[in-house]
Amino acid sequence: MRLTRRLLLSAAVLPTLPLARRAWAVEPWAGERSLGRPDARVTVVECFSLTCTHCAAFSRETMPQVQTQLIDTGKVRFVYQDFPLDQVALMAAMVARSLPPERYEPFVRALFASQDRWAFARGVNSTDELRKMALLAGMSPEGFTSAISNNDLKNFILNEQDEATKKWGVDSTPSFIVNGRKTPGALGFDAFSKVVADAGA
Repeated sequence: MRLTRRLLLSAAVLPTLPLARRAWAVEPWAGERSLGRPDARVTVVECFSLTCTHCAAFSRETMPQVQTQLIDTGKVRFVYQDFPLDQVALMAAMVARSLPPERYEPFVRALFASQDRWAFARGVNSTDELRKMALLAGMSPEGFTSAISNNDLKNFILNEQDEATKKWGVDSTPSFIVNGRKTPGALGFDAFSKVVADAGA
């Protein structure tokens, strides 16, 4: 799924000062969200959007095997890189990053599993649906309001997205950066494992 013009316009006004990056570094929501051993031979960065149907398909159909056969076995360190394609995805990413790190991946997985309900269902208020899911994940109502109104967090996510575009040429989701090389598309497990093997796992 391609990057939307609306998000590009939002990213164009981001703060780019080094001071802003150093300030973000002390925030708990700015820490890496990843699975697997830090010393794995292959690092995979997934650039994903929570409203991307292809990302949801990868999460449902391929990620379980990636988890058991590549991450749990120590071959791959899997890093989540927010790359929101629209404002709803951006809001969802802000909520996910505001949860404790250990709840991040289960929440992202739950969002993908129920994407049709909270992101695309006719007549549904996405904010209300995300609030319900956040409360089930242990976030307080006040915490949810704080998460979706946190401009520093929003700018952090958009800045990381902008850097992924500049560094790796990411312009669609999902895109996988495997030991520094981009592979786009919602890969099946056989294709994904081949890319990982070619990278040295």
